[in-house]
Amino acid sequence: MKDNVKPMNTLAQLCAEADFIRLRQGSTMGDKIVADIYANAEMIAQKAVITPAADKSRWDNRLDDILTSRIFGYPIMLMLLGMVFWITIEGANIPSEMIATALFSFQEQLTVWFQAAGAPAWLHGVLVLGLYRALAWVISVMLPPMAIFFPLFTLLEDLGYLPRVAFNLDNMFKQCKACGKQILTMCMGFGCNAAGVVSCRIIDSPRERLIAILTNNFVPCNGRFPTLIAIATIFVGGALAPQYETAAVTVFMTSLVMLGIAFTFAVSWLLSHTVLKGEASSMVLELPPYRRPQIGAVIYRSMIDRTLFVLKRAVIMAAPAGVLTWILANVYIGDGSILQHLAGWLQPVAYAIGLDGYILLAFILGLPANEIVVPILLMSYLSTGYMIELDELTELHRVFVSHGWTWLTALNTMLFCLLHWPCTTALLSTYKESGSAKWTLLAFLLPTVAGFAVCFVVAQSARLLGLV
Repeated sequence: MKDNVKPMNTLAQLCAEADFIRLRQGSTMGDKIVADIYANAEMIAQKAVITPAADKSRWDNRLDDILTSRIFGYPIMLMLLGMVFWITIEGANIPSEMIATALFSFQEQLTVWFQAAGAPAWLHGVLVLGLYRALAWVISVMLPPMAIFFPLFTLLEDLGYLPRVAFNLDNMFKQCKACGKQILTMCMGFGCNAAGVVSCRIIDSPRERLIAILTNNFVPCNGRFPTLIAIATIFVGGALAPQYETAAVTVFMTSLVMLGIAFTFAVSWLLSHTVLKGEASSMVLELPPYRRPQIGAVIYRSMIDRTLFVLKRAVIMAAPAGVLTWILANVYIGDGSILQHLAGWLQPVAYAIGLDGYILLAFILGLPANEIVVPILLMSYLSTGYMIELDELTELHRVFVSHGWTWLTALNTMLFCLLHWPCTTALLSTYKESGSAKWTLLAFLLPTVAGFAVCFVVAQSARLLGLV
């Protein structure tokens, strides 16, 4: 029902517009029961209720005809998603730089205090160059995008548009024996996969909720976007004339996102035919009326319930990662640091999937937070002993190329970044939402296996064909 004054004699028509059109074409017994319930409700309403005639000229009806149309509905969804991404990425650049400048300036003050107190160098390294610096990276990279993305997402939710998105994609998810509401959790995952996992509570079926939880990591979160965009700009946009660079990077990034969505559908189908067998439940979705957003509620839900909640978990996980990373980079065994020895040990596996040992190790050490993967990689390449980031992409390109990067290395790094294991914040959310270590382990293994498999096939195929 699209609004409260919609006449009851159009209920069957509305049902036919949703997945109930499939019920009459032969579906499960549960679906047919739901269809019969609605048909009986319509019959009773026709006898007992006097309703005004439908006003087809109402603006909300005309808007629904467009937003839920098979011709215009999908392009509008992609356009809005792209607009949200663009606003988030562009809008987060300056605040991220300002926060990073402030936090790293305070790091210098901390250093002065440690020196004045006569603290040993190792203590300064662990607490300032390790712990504090990792927290500074995570906060400066995560906070601005989330503070932009989540309010935009909540705004679409308050406007009443998101249920239309679930309405449009329910049929595609039904083919995978999943639930149309999963698209809403995926949209939340673009901001943060941990928040996407928590948002799976909106799915009523326990089986379909688990499918949504286990596959949420296949959509890239804002912690992975900076890495993807930087590498794409260097190796994709940089290979073309400057006037085509932005368009090429945009198309490539959109293709990566669509690949992640394709993996979501494929793995959802696989799960629903193996460990989570079952039929898709009927999604009885009442389309709410369009309404004016309540700005106060939007800000509270997006900032308190989502942004700060996720940031707190990420900070808790990133702190020990910063300490561990500094120790590995500054404790030497023989002629090399522990970090260098670990990278050497990982080199054969990394080479098989088109990476190098330092890249794979950076992803492993970045498990607590994807935001620190590139700083760890630069620290490893340049042997600085602490995480760093370069100001210009040209400098980043020079470092990568001088350490043997080719187009294959760049492509597989982006593919692995897209598909690899969830961060510890997302895994912790998965454990709390599923209540099971078994499902949490599966949430880790599914993208890990997918990432290694895809990168292995791409790397070996490119080498077999002599493309590198």
